[in-house]
Amino acid sequence: MDLRPAPRAYPRIILGEKAVRGPVLMLAGIGLFGLLDANSKLLSSAGHEVWQVLLVRFAALLLVVLCARALIPGWGGALGTRFPRLHAARSLVMLGSAICFFQAFSLLPLAEGYLVFFTSPFLVLALSAWFLRERPPAVAWAWCAVGFAGVAIGLAPGLVGDAGPAGGTASPPLLGYLYALGGTCCYSAVFVLNRQLRTEPGIGRVLFWPSLLGFAVMLPLGLSQWSTPTALSLAQMVGNGLIVGAATVCLAEAFRHATASRLAPFGYSGLVWSLTWDFAFWGRIPLPAMLAGAAVVVFACIMSERAAARR
Repeated sequence: MDLRPAPRAYPRIILGEKAVRGPVLMLAGIGLFGLLDANSKLLSSAGHEVWQVLLVRFAALLLVVLCARALIPGWGGALGTRFPRLHAARSLVMLGSAICFFQAFSLLPLAEGYLVFFTSPFLVLALSAWFLRERPPAVAWAWCAVGFAGVAIGLAPGLVGDAGPAGGTASPPLLGYLYALGGTCCYSAVFVLNRQLRTEPGIGRVLFWPSLLGFAVMLPLGLSQWSTPTALSLAQMVGNGLIVGAATVCLAEAFRHATASRLAPFGYSGLVWSLTWDFAFWGRIPLPAMLAGAAVVVFACIMSERAAARR
């Protein structure tokens, strides 16, 4: 009779396995939103107004959904819903998030805007406890705090470097911080609403209603400030619609497979993605502090997932 203890079973983490599908989709969604920010920054530097960019974004996404349903009847599932108020709220906060972040980064240095934005995982935990009655474990708060520390380490050089010219103390306007805070609150609310809508199958309504509302609101504003874009700029605007559609689906699906408290720490992966896109688009080599902060963020995500696997 073999009396040796059985080998300890460790949780397997395999890409695509159902157990980790939520975190994988969350990482993909955050990465796509980072790509959206980078592409939007290119459009902004080319002189295009936010209203025009958002109009083409929502129009492209709406057109894709309608064309897909015309070519493949029933694609994406039913557009009707048992929760019209939740979908209306989700559409409104997604629109508010898009507008607020565009305006915030036109007034604030990137480092300061991102520091406000990265309070989102804490808001997600608080909102999930309040609205979803999901009691976030203490370890989730702890690893969110570690992730935020990593962000602070990575962004510290930018914050110090944003001081005004010699002899002056130029500071970003309060309105910029308010826009950043408003965008962060809206962004966090999207996560909680995604979790509330997790029982509805299909992605059609997840894409259709926000794009329809965004198109309706942006149509008069975008046309009033319309400037003829180049072929490249128009392709970038349309690309924004495709990117935001894919990101929206990833995040909505992530919250079907995992709780808000489990996914919240992965919000800090945005720092890693921002370094990736910054290097890919502008060839910027990250500073040592940025790399150190990114390492802390990755560590927090891994440890948070290990703690979730144990639970």
